[in-house]
Amino acid sequence: MNNKTKNVLAVLLVIGCGACGSVHRWRSATLLYFDTVCELRVYCLPERFPQIKADVQAVFARIEDLFSPSRAVLDHPDVLFLFQKSIDIHRLSGGAFDITVGPLSDLWGFYTKEHHVPEKNEIIRALKTIGMNRISFLKEGLALPSGMRLDWGGIAKGFGIDRAVEKMRETGVPRGFINAGGDLFCWGMNPENQEWRVGIQHPRRAGYLAVLPLSDEGAATTGDYQRYFIRNGVRYHHVFNPATGYPAEGKQSVTVYGPETLVCDALSTALFVSAEPEQILAHFKDYGAVIVDGSGRIQTIGRPISLQYTDKR
Repeated sequence: MNNKTKNVLAVLLVIGCGACGSVHRWRSATLLYFDTVCELRVYCLPERFPQIKADVQAVFARIEDLFSPSRAVLDHPDVLFLFQKSIDIHRLSGGAFDITVGPLSDLWGFYTKEHHVPEKNEIIRALKTIGMNRISFLKEGLALPSGMRLDWGGIAKGFGIDRAVEKMRETGVPRGFINAGGDLFCWGMNPENQEWRVGIQHPRRAGYLAVLPLSDEGAATTGDYQRYFIRNGVRYHHVFNPATGYPAEGKQSVTVYGPETLVCDALSTALFVSAEPEQILAHFKDYGAVIVDGSGRIQTIGRPISLQYTDKR
């Protein structure tokens, strides 16, 4: 499912001098986060911007260090916190969100980029190493059974966005946005003193299919076009159904919006995998979703929003 390099949402805005105060100014920077280009744009005192940027970089470095696929940190408080969040969403999604699918990403070649359509017996063996209920939550940390590999890609990037925004707000940044390849958060008003406008990438061609108006909220998208390969005319993508071991079917993309980016991140995967996304969102009243099904039809579920379509449905 995971390690999503989600270059799928964009913040649409025009910066005008009329939006700038006499002291505060809009400042921007480009950072790298989980091998994804991250855009930071904040309204602040110009002399404070270097420290703000350094704070965000420090948050990202810590999250990458803790949740990198090449490492297995199992006792850090942030790891235990995010594991508990993952367990909760796993339960409320009926198992559709599962961070133990790492062996599937490995088997299908998404870690090495040496893509491979496995034999059925290979998938059966991999499924024996998967299951959130097989992890022990001990006082000294998590204990994994032999062969299990955690894949935090469906939640850790959103977690880092939330922590970076929390840090900026604590230090008095009143307005801004941060977008790490589609995992994003907008707070306050945009440079035109309006809600931020977030474009949802069309899953089959260039451009946007719709625009979300957001303020003080996060958003994240999971799509079958982000990391995939084609064999014999079949598209195989990186979002796995943990019950079958195969890429999830029936959807092209799912965008989730709501108060926490980490929850948007995880729910976008869960809704993509599940055949009953409405039942999952019934547990998350503050969240909504825009779903593009396998035929390209658009459906909105959960908390309503004034979606502005830019593409014919």
